[in-house]
Amino acid sequence: MNQNERMFNLPRVVTWMAGLLLAVHIIRLLFPVNVDLYVQFTLGFIPLRYDEAGVFFPGGFASRLFSPLTYASLHGDFFHLGVNLLWMASFGTAVARRFGATRFLVLFVCGALGGALAHYLALSDDAAVMVGASASISALTAATARFAFVPGGPLAGMGADERSYRLPAPTFLQTLTNSRAMFFIGIWFAINLIFGVQGTLIGGEGASIAWQAHIGGFVTGLLLFSILDPVGPDRGTMPHEVGTI
Repeated sequence: MNQNERMFNLPRVVTWMAGLLLAVHIIRLLFPVNVDLYVQFTLGFIPLRYDEAGVFFPGGFASRLFSPLTYASLHGDFFHLGVNLLWMASFGTAVARRFGATRFLVLFVCGALGGALAHYLALSDDAAVMVGASASISALTAATARFAFVPGGPLAGMGADERSYRLPAPTFLQTLTNSRAMFFIGIWFAINLIFGVQGTLIGGEGASIAWQAHIGGFVTGLLLFSILDPVGPDRGTMPHEVGTI
């Protein structure tokens, strides 16, 4: 093997985020069950926490402030975590190569917040704990759909190279007229709605897919892409070089 070749051709921010999520999950496995439950109820997102009696949940008032983000760091089991890491590697990589690390992280955070908001609006009286980075990864997936299907883009069927990640992206309205992008978006929504209706389990025993949060994250990614996109319509420059590992 060439000494310059990398075992994993992923942007560093994707690799580090995956490592962080994996480390959090492994550390939780070392906790006694009662301690881990306390962590989940403190850091997980609980819509009912925002009711008048919500301060009696672990974490008190402070959890109202940080749980709409920290829930994305927890996962129900290794399968739940593995699916999210695979999805992030597949679609987050394209975003990281176009956005750079800082904008990638901003979108990751905003996706989590958008997912929490959508989940709360749909289930404001729910006392169940929501965990998982799926809303953040849904935002990354939506951002990929905004630029990856343009002619010459990384998902346009011609193969990806460095230039494919820095092509000017269409506007939001123009994206709606791209048949490949709309097919991808439509399939994504269909899968999430089907799983949501069927209540398919994925986040551990007794946990169902929080499809409302997925949709909230996805819509966040669609709408924020134009604000965060560093590639302007009249220039095809990349953000600062994104290292790989």
